Amino acid sequence: MGQESSTLTSHQVEELQLTTSFTEDELRLLAKGFKRLDANEDGQLSKEEFLLIPELQMNPLVSRVVDIFDTDNDQMVSFEEFITGLSLFAMRGDESRKLQFAFKVYDMDGDGFISNGELFQVLKMMVGTNLNDIQLQQIVDKTIMESDLDGDGKISYEEFEHAINSGATIDLTEQMVIAVSSNEE
Repeated sequence: MGQESSTLTSHQVEELQLTTSFTEDELRLLAKGFKRLDANEDGQLSKEEFLLIPELQMNPLVSRVVDIFDTDNDQMVSFEEFITGLSLFAMRGDESRKLQFAFKVYDMDGDGFISNGELFQVLKMMVGTNLNDIQLQQIVDKTIMESDLDGDGKISYEEFEHAINSGATIDLTEQMVIAVSSNEE
């Protein structure tokens, strides 16, 4: 879409409304925000440009989020990828899609399973040096053991969904919400 992302045509708005949960006003606000983040004005966002968002600067999983938004795997996030990814976090976003996104954060190789190593890597990103590797591996092993219902040594999406829905003390999908508002300026 390139630089025209900040001035959406009616056709573009209609197409994006079909595939996302955003209103026309929200899409236009997001287009303006996208353009502000696009420091080199190439119509795409790099990981470095994502880090210009203050709320993401300290988020240890920003790299994983960008990887998941980048559906064509070109190391950049186009406006369409940005909007599609953000739509998962909209208040009206589909709960099952939010859960699928959360699963993808852990499924680093995209094979449909969370392995022991993948869970370790993601949790290591999250806890940093707050736990040593032995403590972290114990948590990973316990999580795999409790969540792996079929005993194959890894967590499938269905097992992940079951673990979240049966044991979560917080509602994961409620935590994965953003609000689009115009009080940015």
